[in-house]
Amino acid sequence: MKVSLNWLREFLDLNKTPQEIADILTSLGLEVEGWETVKPSPVDLHKVVTGLVTVCERIPDTDHLSATQVDVGDPDYPSGRSVVCGAPNVAVGQKVLVALPGAQVFSKDGTLFQIAERKVRGVASQGMICAEDELGLGHDHAGIMVLPPDTPLGVTAAAYFQQDADTVIEVGLTPNRADATNHLGVARDLAAYLQVHEGVASPLQLPESSALPASGNAYPATVADPEACPRYSGILLDNLRVQESPDWLKNRLLALGQRPINNVVDVTNLVRLEMGQPLHAFDAAEIGGGKIIVQTLPAGTPFVTLDGVERKLFAEDLMICDGNGAPMCIGGVFGGATSGVKDSTTSIFLESAFFHPRWIRRSMLRHGLRTDAAWTFEKGVDPNGCQKALARAVFLLQQLAGARTASAVVDIYPRPVEPVRIAIRYDKVNALIGEDLPAERIRTILSALGIGMSDVTPEGLTAVIPTNKPDVLRPADVVEEILRVHGLDNVPLPTHLRSSIEITPKPDPDKVRNFAADFLAAQGFNEAMSLSLSNSAWYTGPNAIYPVPQEELVYVHNTANQGLDCLRPTLVFSGLEAIRNNQNRQQPDLRLFEFGKVYRRAADGFAETARLAVFLTGTHSPESWQPAAKKTVDFFTLKAVVQNLLARLGVAGFQETTVEEAPFQYAMRYHRGGQELVTFGAIQPALVKKMDVKNAVFCADFHVDNLIKALAGNKVQYRELSRFPAVRRDLALVLDRSVPFGDIRQTAQKTVKKILREVNLFDVFEDESKLGAGKKSYAVSFTFEDPDKTLQDKDIDALMRQLQEAFETKLNARLRI
Repeated sequence: MKVSLNWLREFLDLNKTPQEIADILTSLGLEVEGWETVKPSPVDLHKVVTGLVTVCERIPDTDHLSATQVDVGDPDYPSGRSVVCGAPNVAVGQKVLVALPGAQVFSKDGTLFQIAERKVRGVASQGMICAEDELGLGHDHAGIMVLPPDTPLGVTAAAYFQQDADTVIEVGLTPNRADATNHLGVARDLAAYLQVHEGVASPLQLPESSALPASGNAYPATVADPEACPRYSGILLDNLRVQESPDWLKNRLLALGQRPINNVVDVTNLVRLEMGQPLHAFDAAEIGGGKIIVQTLPAGTPFVTLDGVERKLFAEDLMICDGNGAPMCIGGVFGGATSGVKDSTTSIFLESAFFHPRWIRRSMLRHGLRTDAAWTFEKGVDPNGCQKALARAVFLLQQLAGARTASAVVDIYPRPVEPVRIAIRYDKVNALIGEDLPAERIRTILSALGIGMSDVTPEGLTAVIPTNKPDVLRPADVVEEILRVHGLDNVPLPTHLRSSIEITPKPDPDKVRNFAADFLAAQGFNEAMSLSLSNSAWYTGPNAIYPVPQEELVYVHNTANQGLDCLRPTLVFSGLEAIRNNQNRQQPDLRLFEFGKVYRRAADGFAETARLAVFLTGTHSPESWQPAAKKTVDFFTLKAVVQNLLARLGVAGFQETTVEEAPFQYAMRYHRGGQELVTFGAIQPALVKKMDVKNAVFCADFHVDNLIKALAGNKVQYRELSRFPAVRRDLALVLDRSVPFGDIRQTAQKTVKKILREVNLFDVFEDESKLGAGKKSYAVSFTFEDPDKTLQDKDIDALMRQLQEAFETKLNARLRI
């Protein structure tokens, strides 16, 4: 939420710097995320002053330049400044605006240039008499700005137009602070702080408002559902002149990120920002039947909103309808295309209502319309503030649009909301805060916050909560109000700190993740961090590129971005998006990894699984003159990373299986029985193409929870270096093409358990004319080492015979001769 410091100072004598105010607001629970200086014009109006033209003579041999003397009230220039002016309307006796040397003004092409003393046609020019477009105050360049005759001399343009620079503070408003959605609410908090901490008890300077008519005929209105609309009020105004808002109003809205529209709409936005009460103005000529009806309409009813989009209404949408039942506005959310204020509007019905937050929130989410009014209603507005806001708006419209009240106020309020009464005890307050506050200080804080008190006793009191604080409902909420004004930083630390011993799980999941991340980073990988939200269109529907049963997806209502409407069931798309974004920024060679969770809906609830995804794409090595640097990554590059990571973690004794499943074109899975450890392979080319990724992508998807389980039984063991030499023997085996090397390794390890140190595949040969149909040849090396003795040839020969028999029996292999 944006807060104008200049606006706050209109309510409160606030002689503090932006940093000091930011610190106070943050301590009050209105966390300041930053602030910026906003100027109404890029031109520094403090270097532009008012002046009187005392001399104006045409410069010879020119058709438009005049030599003038301008009195700017500067004693250093008793006869005035000499200024050369090219405007056709400059004349003696005019009050004008003069940009002094050093000021920057706009040129004809819209760029800023600096005024300097110089000579023009031999005449000294010590400034510039300005047109409104040159000062950024308008678009007229027909001539210089001529001010009223009674304008004082030497006044800066900033002071004359009341357009000092403003400081706009960005506040991260929490959902429980409905009372602070507006400038008056923030000013009340600041006033409470100053009263409690600095003894400044000056009352707020409330904005002017008009007295609303107490008698006469009210505009006809009915409310069909008082639960959805507990209060509905409004008034008919005529004699309106819809026109551009004055500069002060436009600048105030622009500083807060609001687009000025016209004086009527701008007043409604101003009152919302000032008092926290959204208003809506209906063109009275467009209200059929001369009546307002607040009701719901049948589902599917078409309604064209202000943005020109036809929307199908839901049966639960609260609508503001005319006397004929035609919809004019989604109550509290968005107006209609035809009922709003236009340049031709002369009469309006001005609405000030209290809509139930639940109804507003649901309509807002259903239609994806997060408007400023809906945001305010969603948090909750003061039901007893509707007429105050209405009176303020009527006053402004009378001043700025010539409005005239044409009816009494209609006010439908069948069950007035009363202040909540909460009994509190001082000892309970102090127990929650952790400090013994005197009863007098507690009462002072409550009074400063505008919270009433009754039934005051030495032990406690009853707090009477104003209706602009709808979230203060329990004693703990009252304590929170007291504490945020007293100051959390003022609560002393206890003299005794109590702690409990926590048993760290073994292995520690955080340490395992950090260990794996350090290893991958050392291998040249960069860690990616992405949102847990994803697009359901990738997983369901006719254009799904990674089909997931719809009933397994976990959907979320995301009005900020409707394209991210479910929690991700896989990390693959997060990685592909990161690769695409990097490739679009000329980074084609990537090694990425990401720790994250994936989500599925299960029969017994929801499944939330920790995963580690590793991605490879592009070249194998950085660019170099060596031929090897031009090699691209492949399946075996990824396999080496996977095996090295598992070895580094100490995970061994797993089986490997070839799998064919989305999103992989081909893949291998390492597992322990039914527990998956990792699945890795090449992402399907069609999927890569649809994600607009240019190169082949290889991905490894680790099941982190199963990895941690696999480490649970690991023990650190030390073994001295063998004093005896290792022996290597090779075999060339002819096998069926369907037999993977992993089967050879597993068979060998089961056959020779104690002294077989390594099994390695160093050559693959395929030739049906020499090996037979469906056959291939593996050249495999076996390394043996006995820690207790030197192996003899007869020992090795016996081991090799055992291996050969095992391969022939279990794998149907034969030796290649």
